[in-house]
Amino acid sequence: MPHPHDEGGRVSTAEPDAGRLYEFLADPEHLTLDLSTAVTRCAKALALQHAVVYLVDLQQRHLVPHTDVAATLPVDGSLAGWAYRTQSLRVEEGEAGGVTVWFPLLDGAERLGVLAVNQSALTSGGLTRGRALASLLAMMITSKRAFEDSFVRRTRTERMQLPSEMLRAFLPPRTIGDGQVVSTAVLEPAYEIGGDAFDHSLTETTLHVAVLDAMGHDLASGLTSAVSLAACRNARRSGADLPELVRSVDEALARWLPEKFCTAVIAQLDLATGVLRWSNCGHPAPLLIRRDQLLMDALEREPDPPMGLPSQLSPRPRQTHEMPLEPGDRVLMYTDGITEARTREARLMGLERFGDYVIRATSGGELAPETLRRLIHSILDAQADRLRDDATLLMFEWRPPAR
Repeated sequence: MPHPHDEGGRVSTAEPDAGRLYEFLADPEHLTLDLSTAVTRCAKALALQHAVVYLVDLQQRHLVPHTDVAATLPVDGSLAGWAYRTQSLRVEEGEAGGVTVWFPLLDGAERLGVLAVNQSALTSGGLTRGRALASLLAMMITSKRAFEDSFVRRTRTERMQLPSEMLRAFLPPRTIGDGQVVSTAVLEPAYEIGGDAFDHSLTETTLHVAVLDAMGHDLASGLTSAVSLAACRNARRSGADLPELVRSVDEALARWLPEKFCTAVIAQLDLATGVLRWSNCGHPAPLLIRRDQLLMDALEREPDPPMGLPSQLSPRPRQTHEMPLEPGDRVLMYTDGITEARTREARLMGLERFGDYVIRATSGGELAPETLRRLIHSILDAQADRLRDDATLLMFEWRPPAR
């Protein structure tokens, strides 16, 4: 791995200068700086010799540096990737002496990439300042990447198709969480999704999650999912309970897109009690993972019609299901593009084979975001070609504080 150098090849021997850092943060100019300049100035203020930001690509296979001086690194098979996968720091000796410390870049529960910090020696003070720099840069990256295309360009490995571009603009961060729960999701094929979508959000008391699969695989499908997401969020942010929320999506689709419909599982988890409530609108049932065991039928219920006009024509009201979770439980939601995929031997994935993949992916004891990354990659790597349909996975884990 190439050893990063600071500007001009100079090695800083300055002591940490808190005043310089405060001046940098207090100056409104820092909000408009490009990332490279911000990294250089922050590292200098913290007396760190050099720092390089690596952002993870869309499919979480590569760590891409924000500067052209350093090389792209694999998430699997590198120390940088180890720091990303485990969300903990890693230290290695530099080729020209000194050490390189890899810090995970985290925005809450969201993994953005890693930060490489070079120092002449490993000290506790240097580690503390490196962590501080990683936290500061993670906030800066999150605030800028929504409107700076340079971040998007570096983290894409191929051209994004128009339906995917539209739909991804509506999606939340890949991972959210707090001290009680984490929710994480992935979509494939990453650059060609048409109708699949997911949503998750947190309030002080509740985790809200949804996985949707719109009819078709084109721009109109993406529009159907976008309208469904907007209706779902509008009702949720107005304080609607689950039945009213689902009804709002039904009415929005029936009014604005009467020829379109989508399947979905929309759920709410009470963070204090662990009670899970959900509505299944013509969608595959979620899977429950408890104590490393996959309980395939635990959340199986008779599904209602898909959301949209079909629900308006059904004489039966929507059903709301309820089940208490245990601490440590994981719930995995998915779309049928997963189970309808085919292996290299041209065999249908199916629910049973998919369950085998889930068991293998969850047996390593990793954090939920890494478990889901491994799971989707194992499914993709087993394909003879690209997935035939959109495939979405969303996993959430309830982990309340010990009483």
